[in-house]
Amino acid sequence: MPKVNCPNCRKILFYRVIKDLPYFPFCSDRCKLIDFGAWMDEEYRIEEDIGNDGAKCIDEKGEGNDG
Repeated sequence: MPKVNCPNCRKILFYRVIKDLPYFPFCSDRCKLIDFGAWMDEEYRIEEDIGNDGAKCIDEKGEGNDG
């Protein structure tokens, strides 16, 4: 029987098919919402160097300028 750990609380979850875990990969709605809140608070984020082309585009359009 396959198993997976909840990414939030680390509880071990056993399943036969993914449908057995309604909040996959989380153990509960609570853990799912805690993870979602962390993304919304920017505790997790995916950062990428925008490079010269991206910086040039921002300069031309004025995006990201506060004044």
